[in-house]
Amino acid sequence: MQTKLATSVGITLDRFIKKKQNDFAFASGELSQLLRDIALAGKIIHREVNRAGLLNIGGAYGTENVQGEEQQKLDVIANIRFIRALKNGGEVCAIVSEEDDEILDLNNKDGRYIVSMDPLDGSSNIDVNVSIGTIFSIFRRVSPVGSKVTNEDVLQKGSEQVAAGYLLYGSSTMLVYTTGRGVNGFTYDPSLGEFFLSHADMKIPEDGKIYSINEGSYRSLEPKVQQYIENCKDKKYTARYIGSLVADFHRNLLKGGIYIYPSTDKAPNGKLRLNYECNALAMICEQAGGLATDGKNRILDIQPESLHQRVPFYTGSKKMVEEAMK
Repeated sequence: MQTKLATSVGITLDRFIKKKQNDFAFASGELSQLLRDIALAGKIIHREVNRAGLLNIGGAYGTENVQGEEQQKLDVIANIRFIRALKNGGEVCAIVSEEDDEILDLNNKDGRYIVSMDPLDGSSNIDVNVSIGTIFSIFRRVSPVGSKVTNEDVLQKGSEQVAAGYLLYGSSTMLVYTTGRGVNGFTYDPSLGEFFLSHADMKIPEDGKIYSINEGSYRSLEPKVQQYIENCKDKKYTARYIGSLVADFHRNLLKGGIYIYPSTDKAPNGKLRLNYECNALAMICEQAGGLATDGKNRILDIQPESLHQRVPFYTGSKKMVEEAMK
């Protein structure tokens, strides 16, 4: 009778990480701490995003990032917050960020991990109150601990990721991540300041009826991609495109669907970045039972050649991606 008066609030992220620590390839507690550091930064960004309209931190910052994209104020804030959390956590030796031209060497001789991140994906949607997110990849460095970080450390194939995930700042804030043993999602409870397990062992439906692509670029797409879109319309699939990669990906992960950002006349190599967008989501999608490709190659098998390398991106339900590849 007493238990009905105080029902369980669920498993916290911290307890879940401790429980699963032995699943990690290197169960020394370092990766566990790193995931906690990312969660902490996510809580701070949750607060900033929810106060953006009140504190005049929306809108453009007045500078461009290395890709020539106009930075938003919250882009800069999120980048600072995550760098600070990762630096103070002590487990990371270097960071690759969408907002920084070069590798950020933290001069941490004991750090064993590299983090590649898009601190605030979909930032153009901030001012119109649409869901945005953070994407991250975690790699174990290949150079000896104590030595200077090298290009080989930060330009690893996606298949070498030890963990990957994203934070979604929407109607609720969620942290979704994988360490190569399935995908789990946690929802943030602001009243308690904790992430709680809300989506255990997430699986993307094998098939779906949602296609996500910016059809405004239709006339600049390759004919075969146009043909696939027409095929989706013939089958009366639903078109859903938010313009925030994390939000579009998350919806399709839950409901089934395919996300497409192909090459176009304007972006012949695609627009999305391999190292800190596509690799992370490809790992999550595969762990959930889906597929991710650049149209020809498995995303996780592509050898990066530069920090901000772009690739076409097709990801989602297995049958839909296979059909698109035909």
